Amino acid sequence: MYKHSLYSAYIISLILITLLSTSCTNSDDHSSTNPSSSNVRSNAPMVLQPAADGIITYGSGSVTIDASHTDDGYVMINYNGSSANVKLQITDPAGVVYTYNLHNGYETFPLTGGDGIYLIVIFENVSGDQYATAFSQSIDIKITNQYGPYLYPNQFVDFDASSKTVSKGSELANGAKSDLDVVTNVYNYVIKNIKYDNTKALSVKSGYIPVVDEILASGNGICFDYAAVMATMLRSQNIPTRLEVGYAGTAYHAWISVHLDDIGWVNGIIEFDGSQWKLMDPTFASNNTESELKKFIGDGSNYQTKYIY
Repeated sequence: MYKHSLYSAYIISLILITLLSTSCTNSDDHSSTNPSSSNVRSNAPMVLQPAADGIITYGSGSVTIDASHTDDGYVMINYNGSSANVKLQITDPAGVVYTYNLHNGYETFPLTGGDGIYLIVIFENVSGDQYATAFSQSIDIKITNQYGPYLYPNQFVDFDASSKTVSKGSELANGAKSDLDVVTNVYNYVIKNIKYDNTKALSVKSGYIPVVDEILASGNGICFDYAAVMATMLRSQNIPTRLEVGYAGTAYHAWISVHLDDIGWVNGIIEFDGSQWKLMDPTFASNNTESELKKFIGDGSNYQTKYIY
């Protein structure tokens, strides 16, 4: 659990310097800028496909953990047993426990806790609310692709090259000159075209998984849905994006953090405070005093991240 770093003077100064610069070139490995004279970035989708290659595996008769690509920041797990209710827990090196529901077939799970030992445990339901351990494995992981967990699809941000949400993201990125332009276009589209579903918010159950194309088609969703759609559009535009959930005071909410070239991670660039979505527009910072900036985005003391997907 950590607090947003956006509010440090260092990050704010980097944002100001970058925005005042006339250069829009991208130098990082995940850059998607088209170095043409128009400075318009490429909007061609980049969809990374997780793979269960079987190079490194652990498991039992009903469980296979494929750790072939943990260096890219993900693990794939296949449950093919007979239990209808199966839980997965991944404990990261800091002790944060992520709990998921497992379904038959390989599913992808992000390793967002950095390098270190991860404990992976699969539980089968035996009766009522009682579970028994089906398999457990500790894995010492070294992540060499630092952006991998935030570019690959996973169980909660699930998409592929044929996803309509990916196509819409490409459409929204058309003509954009920077990744920040893409973030802004995606934000404006989503808040105008997806209506917050209060009924769903009151009835949603633990283990809910967003289906981004269904959300896009229906035009309705809860905070997790909004965030998953935005993360899909941005990741498929080669913009590393963290889907984060946690607390603002006692309110459970979600936000998006993105990595922008020459700035780094901009935490909480798209936030949900329990009642509305807000875009933290860095251009605001270039025309206002620090006190006004803090009034606009808060001082960060009330924000606590619980999970990163």
